[in-house]
Amino acid sequence: MADFYAALGVERGASDDDIKNAYRRLATRYHPDKNGGSKEAEEKFKEIIEAYDVLRDPQKRAAYDRYGEAGIRGAGGGGAGFHHVDLSEALNIFMRDFGLGDIFGQGGSRQQAGPRSGADVKVDLALTLPEVATGVTKMVKIKLLDPCERCGGSGAESGTRPKRCATCNGAGEVRRAQRSFFGQFVSVAPCPACSGEGVVIASPCKSCRGEGRQRGDHTIPIDVPAGVATGQYMNLRGAGNAGARGGPRGDILVLFDVKEDERFERDGEDLYAEVLISFPQAVKGADVEVPGILGPLSLRVPAGTQSGHVFQLRGRGLPRVNASGVGDMHVRVQVWTPTELSPDESSAVDALAAVLAPPPERREKGFWQKMKEALGA
Repeated sequence: MADFYAALGVERGASDDDIKNAYRRLATRYHPDKNGGSKEAEEKFKEIIEAYDVLRDPQKRAAYDRYGEAGIRGAGGGGAGFHHVDLSEALNIFMRDFGLGDIFGQGGSRQQAGPRSGADVKVDLALTLPEVATGVTKMVKIKLLDPCERCGGSGAESGTRPKRCATCNGAGEVRRAQRSFFGQFVSVAPCPACSGEGVVIASPCKSCRGEGRQRGDHTIPIDVPAGVATGQYMNLRGAGNAGARGGPRGDILVLFDVKEDERFERDGEDLYAEVLISFPQAVKGADVEVPGILGPLSLRVPAGTQSGHVFQLRGRGLPRVNASGVGDMHVRVQVWTPTELSPDESSAVDALAAVLAPPPERREKGFWQKMKEALGA
């Protein structure tokens, strides 16, 4: 797994400016046009582009800091959209970030005039293992930016209208010819006068001060599918903050955090548990109670069961997320040895010891022998 911070040569707590400066320096150094088609430089260039494309985005960076690549791959549904880029994608991203949309006659993505989408919101959602087993709908309280009721989200006071921006003539962008090591190119940037919206507000709404939105309380239902794990997430598209002055809503990124259950160890869809049985139960056999996710389960322990034996209960694990099938429960039994005995118990053990045959010689390799062989000793 790639370390995005190492790829840019910055610390994990680096500021946005430090990350941006490191990206610009390295992307320029390893650009294919400056390295004679070197495959090594090309791979390094793509790695730098991928790293910056994640760390430049606050939501993606937060997910990556907490869960690594798993947090930005969208394994639990939704789509944060991380994937390994090819060279063509890397070059397009590079031109976007450096404002090289028209370099060599290539048309880059044009800044669209008009309201921009609202910011995405990240929600950490704590889940228990029983909730994961069945799936659950969680109601989450959250503060979001909503369209202003007074101006309807326009940002303009009643009876007035936004005016076309005189600086960009409503285009929402300004262009400037520059020279660089690639030659002359035209940089495209959002208009500083209207922030890329193409219009300016002469009489701002008194309630929202021209922003077109105000903060409000919301209760959001989140339908969590069965089988999710820590590090997976889902994306609620169009449920986040409203954009300024009539812009569409952003998304809500829900990150799952499944709390540990002391009864089990989890490995994907399979669960592992351990139970203690008495010596008579191991010798004679017995029906014993073992923990289950939604309630106790019954396990038949055959006569003569050895300590450490693992039983497999098929279909008693967790559902596979967004797929059919259920994992298994693996139960390891351990024969319990009392540390204190009453006089009657001590006498019974003495009587048993007098008639019980000694254990047979070990015919299988012991633990230490297996360990030595594994280590090549």
